[in-house]
Amino acid sequence: MSSTAPQLRSRIPRFAGAAVERARLTVVPRPRTRPRAPRVPFVILVSVLLLGGVVGLLLFNTSMQQAAFRTTALERQAGDLSARQEALQLELQELRDGDRLARVAQRELGMVIPAGGVGVLELGSGQVAGDPEPAQAGQQVPVDLPGQRRPPALDPGPVQVVDRDGVPDRDRDRARSRLGR
Repeated sequence: MSSTAPQLRSRIPRFAGAAVERARLTVVPRPRTRPRAPRVPFVILVSVLLLGGVVGLLLFNTSMQQAAFRTTALERQAGDLSARQEALQLELQELRDGDRLARVAQRELGMVIPAGGVGVLELGSGQVAGDPEPAQAGQQVPVDLPGQRRPPALDPGPVQVVDRDGVPDRDRDRARSRLGR
């Protein structure tokens, strides 16, 4: 058997020499201008985006403020309209009041409530049932019924407040102006 070691030794210098030849560095001349990414378009792009964002925020804020003013005006108008509706409903309720209608009928139109017999008209036959009597002007039935009277303890007279000088409270300002205080 023969060994392959001498053959390897003879090949190693040839590989090393070829590798050294390939690995040699050479000096490459430097280019006169460095290739750079242009900065001006990037700066302009960023500036335009920032300016657009600021203008957009200002427009958005302005529209929100206008909407808030409009909302406040509409809420105020709704409050006024609801108060007016309530006042009209109270007025309508007052106009529909039965006692008021009876007072108007008695005072302004001269209508009276009959005190005697009453007649009923039958619609099918057209006959009057009962013994109707005409009402007289003096036969008015009181519309306003007297209410319960309150005890005098619950309806006291006016209270007058007097200060230390003996001047009533309502006259204090006039007294001070006379005294020059």
